[in-house]
Amino acid sequence: MKNKRPSIVLIASALLVMGILSGCSSSDGEGKNGGADSGSKTVTGAGGKTDSAAVTPTVVLEKGRLSTTLHVPGELIAFQQVDLYAKVNSFVKRLYVDVGSEVREGDLLATMEAPELQSQLATALARVKSQDAIYIASKSNYDRIIETSKTPGTISQNDIDQADARQKSDFAQLEANKAAYNEVSETLKYLEVRAPFGGVISSRNVNPGAYVGPSGKGSEMPMFTLQEQKHMRLVVSVPEDYTGYLNDNDKVQFSVRALPERKFTAQVHRLAGALDSRLRAERTEMDVYSNDKTLLPGMVAEVDLPLPARDSTFIVPTSAVVNGTEEVFVVRVGPDQKAEWVRVRQGRSQGGKIEVYSDSLKVGDVLVRSASEEIRDGNTLHVAGH
Repeated sequence: MKNKRPSIVLIASALLVMGILSGCSSSDGEGKNGGADSGSKTVTGAGGKTDSAAVTPTVVLEKGRLSTTLHVPGELIAFQQVDLYAKVNSFVKRLYVDVGSEVREGDLLATMEAPELQSQLATALARVKSQDAIYIASKSNYDRIIETSKTPGTISQNDIDQADARQKSDFAQLEANKAAYNEVSETLKYLEVRAPFGGVISSRNVNPGAYVGPSGKGSEMPMFTLQEQKHMRLVVSVPEDYTGYLNDNDKVQFSVRALPERKFTAQVHRLAGALDSRLRAERTEMDVYSNDKTLLPGMVAEVDLPLPARDSTFIVPTSAVVNGTEEVFVVRVGPDQKAEWVRVRQGRSQGGKIEVYSDSLKVGDVLVRSASEEIRDGNTLHVAGH
């Protein structure tokens, strides 16, 4: 009896384990059968793929015009600006303007003095007078020889030619001395600095008595900086993708940080016609007028550039375009309810819509409204309509 009791225990344990395993097997089988009979429908697509029978929202492809606005930074600069230097080495004698002075074209800004120029002018004048006397003498001698030669045999032709050459040489020397005098005389005019155009003096870097001269010689800094401030340029760099939308005379709006609540208007007047090699953008300039000095050169502007569509193109919801790892595409629903990937190029986007370009698309095509890479090319779709 002692030997039979362990055997009975082992047999009972084995039967218990078999019962548990049998129950588990029955439970798994019921789970599988239950999944097949739960009412979930699948549709077999190309290549044995299966898709859910849920309704896929679609949109009918149409053409339209999408007008957008491009926000870019800009800068206000003076329409004209110049740094004024002294033409000759000299000393500042008197200043007639200061920072903020408004001047008109031709107004006197400063006078300088250079005593050595006065000496050069006096020397040049003396040379002119001396040579003039020499020329008068040689001219008179030539005239007398010509008059005497009228009597045959009195004057040889060689004497006549020499007298003629001498009076011509003296005349040429006289003209050269006059040119030298005029040169010194014109140089004296550079001792006056005048405004080349009307504007405002924005900087002054000299005082009376200062030694001035051409840049890099008399002074490193300009004497004055003159700006035309009532007429300014609004300069923006338009990215390459948007250069085709702007034209001359287009109006834009902008604001500045000093007056963020105000909107100003400018008009496109100058397009560079080429892209900057560093920025890959086109320099565009608008004319801005500010008579009350509300806007100043150097201000940073926030510019709204209107980009109206020139031609109609395909407009689709942004969700219909898939930016895949290898390509950008939309999913078109074929007549047999098959999904078809169509490669496209993207344009501008605005308000949840985007421009797309493709030679494979046509008006009336049905596209999946919310496309993704999970909808594989060739899958069967359950489409309820637009």
